[in-house]
Amino acid sequence: MNVNGTVAEGYEPVRDAFVRNFAELGERGAAVAVYRDGRKVVDLWGGTRDVDGTERPEPWERDTAHVMHSATKGVASAAALMLAERGELDLDAPVAAYWPEFKAHGKERLLVRHVLAHRGGVPVVDRPLTPAEASDPDRTAAAIAAQAPLWEPGTDHGYHPHTYGWMLTELFRRVEGTGGRGIGEWIDTEISRPLGDVDLWVGLPPQQAHRVGRSGPVRPPETAGGLRMRAKRSVAEAYANPDSVTSRAFAAITPPPDDNDPAYRAAAHPSSNGIATADALARFYAALIGDVDGGVRLWTPATLAAARCEESAGPDRTLVVSTRFGLGFMLHGPASPLLFPGSFGHPGRGGPLGFADPESGIAFGYVTNGFRKTVTADPRAQALVRGVRASLETGAGG
Repeated sequence: MNVNGTVAEGYEPVRDAFVRNFAELGERGAAVAVYRDGRKVVDLWGGTRDVDGTERPEPWERDTAHVMHSATKGVASAAALMLAERGELDLDAPVAAYWPEFKAHGKERLLVRHVLAHRGGVPVVDRPLTPAEASDPDRTAAAIAAQAPLWEPGTDHGYHPHTYGWMLTELFRRVEGTGGRGIGEWIDTEISRPLGDVDLWVGLPPQQAHRVGRSGPVRPPETAGGLRMRAKRSVAEAYANPDSVTSRAFAAITPPPDDNDPAYRAAAHPSSNGIATADALARFYAALIGDVDGGVRLWTPATLAAARCEESAGPDRTLVVSTRFGLGFMLHGPASPLLFPGSFGHPGRGGPLGFADPESGIAFGYVTNGFRKTVTADPRAQALVRGVRASLETGAGG
C-alpha cells in the first residue's frame, strides 16, 4: 500500500499503525492527522478515494474529504458552546425558553445542558422520518417537539444518535432568528473560515462535491490484534430487537440515509453528515485546546474546562454499554477509549474519530471510506491512537 504524507521525528509509530491498518485490518482508503501544541506532526493518507476502489481506482489525495458520521457531533457541540460563551445560549435554561413548542409532553424542564449531555430522554421519535423529511428542519422540529420523553429529563442518560442534531438545529434557528444562519452556515462562518477555510462542512456546498469520495460498508477481519471482533451479547441483542431503544434511536431516520446521495450530503445534519478531511478535523480540535499556528483559538479556557467536565456516566440506555459524556463530547472510558483520561472528542459510527487531549497538547483526526458496525471504538482508529500514545511515551517532540 502506497502511503503518502509526512510524520515529524518521533511519530513513526503512527505511520506504522496506519500502514498496518491496510495490511491487517482491511482499510480501503483513509487519512489521519495529528497536531501537537497547535503544530501539525502527522499528516498521512493512502488507499483509494472510493471504497469500491477496485472498480474506481482513483487514489486518495491530500484534500480528499469524507463523511464522518457522529464525529460531526463534536463540531456541532463546539458551536453550541461557542454560543454559550458569547451569552447567546444559556446552558441551564429550559429548551422551551427558546422554543416554546418543545415543552409539550413533559419536556418543560428539559434543559439545554440535558441536550448536550444526552440526558433529555428523547433519543427516539414515535414515527421515524424519511431522509427527505429529516433534511427539513421544520419537520424535525415538529417531530421532536411532539415526542414524549422515555425517561424524566435529567435523571438518566442515553445516546441520541439523530435527535441530538435536530434539537441543536432548532436551538440555533431560534437563537439566530428568522432569516438568520442555520447551524451549517454558522459552523462554516464561525469555525471553518477562521481556521483558514478548512475543509469541514455540515451541509456540503455543491462546488465541493467533487472532493468527496464514495463510502460504504466493509467487512471486518475475523480478528484484530489476536482478538476476535465480536460484540457483547447484550449489545448484539439490543441492535437486533426492533422494539429496543437502541434500534428505535438509530432508526429515527428510516430508511437509513445514503451517505453518497448528493441531496443528503448537501443538507445540514449536525448529528451525522459532517464532511471533512482528517487534517481539518484535527485542526478543529487543536483550536479548541490552544492556538493553532500561533493565532487561532476557538474557545476560552473556561469553555474548555466546562466541555470535558463529566455530565453523564454509567450504563447508557441506548448504547447498552457504560459511556461518559461532557457537554456534547464523549469522554475517555472503556467504551470510547481516547488517548488519556483527560481526552474528549467524538467517534463516528463505523470508524471516524476526532478528539483532543489538553494535557499532552494532542489533537487527532481520522476519516475513512470503509465503515464497520462499530459505534464507539473502531479497531483502525484505536490502532492509530495507540501509535500516538507510543510516540509520546518514547519522547516525541512537539
